[in-house]
Amino acid sequence: MNKKTLLLITLLAGITASLHAMTVDTLTVRIKGMKCEECAHKVMTAVRQLPGIDNVKSNIERRTTTVTFDPALTCRDSIEARLAATGRFKASPYSPDEVIRRGFGLRIDDMHCQNCANRITKRLSQIEAIDSMSPHLDKHYIFIRYDANRTCKADIRAAIGQLGYTPVNYYSGPKVSYAYYNIPAEQATQETVDEVIIITGVEDVNVNQQKQSLAVTFFTDETNADQLLADIRQAGIKAELPPAHECKE
Repeated sequence: MNKKTLLLITLLAGITASLHAMTVDTLTVRIKGMKCEECAHKVMTAVRQLPGIDNVKSNIERRTTTVTFDPALTCRDSIEARLAATGRFKASPYSPDEVIRRGFGLRIDDMHCQNCANRITKRLSQIEAIDSMSPHLDKHYIFIRYDANRTCKADIRAAIGQLGYTPVNYYSGPKVSYAYYNIPAEQATQETVDEVIIITGVEDVNVNQQKQSLAVTFFTDETNADQLLADIRQAGIKAELPPAHECKE
């Protein structure tokens, strides 16, 4: 292929991309009935039945869906009508300036004392989108309320992790339990998270490089503490139960 042909192909590709960008419109709506990934999939399936849909991306925390589409083939009214026809996923206006209140709980097994709780709440108070926190030391648990339009669960968890703690999802139901292990520093990686999350009964996983720890949320009607540890070791992860904590603070 000579240089002139290569240049022509490059120019045509650029023109095609520019024309595509010029013909794509974007619509973002709130869908209050969309509360999980399965809901988001149903929303995407419904919207993609229309012609000219380029992409459908949802944010569960904000309960928003953003649709990019070709305005020559469909329109905003058609998209909103299609969502209304589902019954459950009716669209409403969305503004990036509105406050979207959300709350969630985190189990933090390495939050041992009041000093730990104070350290965590001090760090989270620096995130303006968080409006309240309620730590419960007896349950190694903290409940956090925040504005999902300005932050997200992942960023909050990351902030706690940077302090040296290992948060995982917390639920108050009787069929949910938690496990916490020491692991080698070289195994405190995303690869370990990926290995453990697929084990039967596991709902959430986190690791912490500083603490050399692995924390797990699991369903007790699908596994138990002994079986979970056996399965984790079977996956090649050198997990050990930590010794009884002796607080030095």
